[in-house]
Amino acid sequence: MKVMKFGIGQPMRRVEDLRFITGKGQYTDDIQPKRATFAYVLRSPHAHARFKISDTAAARAAPGVLLVLTASDLAHLGTIPCNGVPDDVDMVLPDYPVLARDIVRHVGDAVALVVAETLAEAREAAELLEVTYSSLPAASGITAAMAVGAPQVWPDVPGNVGYDTSMGDAVKTEAAFAKAAKVVSIDVVNNRVVANYMETRAAIGEYDAKRDVFTLTTGSQGVHGIRKTVAQTILKIDTLKLHVKTPDVGGGFGTKGFVYREYPLVLEAAKRIGRPVKWVADRSEHFVSDAQGRDNITTAHMALDARGRFLAMKVDILGGVGAYLSAFAPYVPWLGMSMATGCYDIGSFFGRTRIVYSHTVPVDAYRGAGRPEAAYVLERLVDACAREMKMPPEKIRALNFVTPKQMPYETLTNRTYDVGDFAGALKAALAKADYAGFSKRAKLASKAGKLRGIGIASYIECTAWGDGEEGSVELRPDGTFLMRVGTQSNGQGHETAYAQVVAHYLDVPLERIALIQGDSVQVPTGNGTGGSRSIPVGAAMLTRASVILVKQLKDLASDILETAVTDLEIEDGAIRVAGTDRQVTYGQIAASPKASKAKLKATAEFVPPEATYPNGTHICEVEIDPQTGETSVVGYHLVDDFGMTLNPLLLAGQVHGGIGQGIGQALMENTVFDGEGQLISASLMDYALPRADHLPSYDFETRNVPSTTNPMGLKGAGEAGSIGSSPAVMNAVIDALYRGYGITTLDMPATPHKIFEAIRDAGGYR
Repeated sequence: MKVMKFGIGQPMRRVEDLRFITGKGQYTDDIQPKRATFAYVLRSPHAHARFKISDTAAARAAPGVLLVLTASDLAHLGTIPCNGVPDDVDMVLPDYPVLARDIVRHVGDAVALVVAETLAEAREAAELLEVTYSSLPAASGITAAMAVGAPQVWPDVPGNVGYDTSMGDAVKTEAAFAKAAKVVSIDVVNNRVVANYMETRAAIGEYDAKRDVFTLTTGSQGVHGIRKTVAQTILKIDTLKLHVKTPDVGGGFGTKGFVYREYPLVLEAAKRIGRPVKWVADRSEHFVSDAQGRDNITTAHMALDARGRFLAMKVDILGGVGAYLSAFAPYVPWLGMSMATGCYDIGSFFGRTRIVYSHTVPVDAYRGAGRPEAAYVLERLVDACAREMKMPPEKIRALNFVTPKQMPYETLTNRTYDVGDFAGALKAALAKADYAGFSKRAKLASKAGKLRGIGIASYIECTAWGDGEEGSVELRPDGTFLMRVGTQSNGQGHETAYAQVVAHYLDVPLERIALIQGDSVQVPTGNGTGGSRSIPVGAAMLTRASVILVKQLKDLASDILETAVTDLEIEDGAIRVAGTDRQVTYGQIAASPKASKAKLKATAEFVPPEATYPNGTHICEVEIDPQTGETSVVGYHLVDDFGMTLNPLLLAGQVHGGIGQGIGQALMENTVFDGEGQLISASLMDYALPRADHLPSYDFETRNVPSTTNPMGLKGAGEAGSIGSSPAVMNAVIDALYRGYGITTLDMPATPHKIFEAIRDAGGYR
């Protein structure tokens, strides 16, 4: 097939952006149903306390109040389930009630819902609720929760350890360590972060009493999973009795993929008062109500031979999950352990993972979900090995990489890498970064009183595994096309990317191809967006559907043009007889008497047989002012393998955004609780986010090796930027500090204060 000007591989600008930049986007908060009422959630100011709501009468009688709900009003509802328990892991699943019962377990725990004519009235009425708290000791964070005698989050989870599982061969690994020439060990903290998407969560609940059908409108990462959980598990109704809709979404990062308390609450409230109920979180509420990310403490060891070869690796991961088990919380640290060996051919491996409860906001999947945590530990460890062996960091990586000749490569954690050229990506990135010229740049920086450092991170991740997608492409009467897909864009540009797939086969401009997503009625099935699955799975499905539709339309065109199908070609939005000017437009085909609905629509499915494994190398260069501790990212170069590029512009945007989040976590973002479980960094006044002037111009290219587990060769790209960036930045920071003061350890975030203290403790200010 000839290259289509709107098709796959073309750097098309996003068709949805015109809507967004002209203010015509429609987010959940833009929707105002007739007779809408407004909900306010009363939240606990304590991290751990017994509580009693002794009187609701004053609140119920307050101006404008229509409903007050407490836990006792919701006894008929189920609890919020946890779906992410790893296979073969035995663990207790504590209750996660829609409203807290008797005990609150983190600041922000929901204790009551008030619905009124206005939000102001609901908030004022909530203040009239008589709630008596009896404060209890709190375990604030992983370390405190694991201390001897620590307060217990759940009585049936002793020691606050939710599970203790392992992976690999302990005996073989210990034997390899016993024979090693060198053993290198590190302890690292992967700091907890707050998602802080631009659009806070919101939900609108409606109930049609005549049809006995609920409607939930909310910004999500997939309506079908939310529908199933809310309907079957919490409301205990048939899924067909719940219609879930998602309009435009202003960022998700994994965190909008979960079911939250407010979703069943607004539905229950709407049924009780017979009017729509709307709830919108403010930014302060986001900090204490939405699942947070990362929060690992890890010890890692590498055994090496005299040449610097990696003989064996051990990791011990403590994964914080907060007070309740959010949807996939137990799975995330386990998933990270499964990617612990990264790009390297390591002789043996043993890993231990424990999840730890504490009296803090729940933790769940956040952009990369376990894979950034794994890459961070490994790449920090590899740099430590290079220093111990007195080897250049690029040399020790190249020496230990899995080679293309070893593919497909079975890892010691039951992963199968189908293809990849890790050394090739590293070599290309080193050239882009002018790695050989770094010493000269470092000397110039030193003359200016600055420390300069350069850091490498080579990563691999697993994406687009598990459930497939079924969807369709159809020709409409006006000659335009309609796609139905069960994934959900959160700003990635799916309307454009998916349209390019259809345009590739039907040769029409992107604006003539529409997308329906985020509607559990109009799109019958779907598995949502997460794990960088949307394009590798969704585009593969649409490719199959487009090929089927082309055949069906050519059959119809053959009848209209009275010629053989083999003589037909598609060009410029029409089907023509090759070598002639005889053609039929799509609109004419749709109007044909033989054009049944079945002939004008093609449905297809793609189920990935295995994960895809994007990989690459990030190289970051930083400059540190030792007088202030401030770090500037002065260069950022990366070479990635995404198998195949559907749209270079969209791909670059995804990578840039991920790097921005990684730089933010490495240098400034940090979720801080005090010893009593109070969130200190509870607003954007206290929680630092990167701004444009913190981020460099990225030097990015792809060096693609097509995936063999995806029919288009695609590998997921949405999370990759966040996986390689944090270790690259921190390796650069430590490289600068090591060159200047011999400092070899520092945890994220590398804030000016923390760097200043490290230099001071190393004797730098004497």
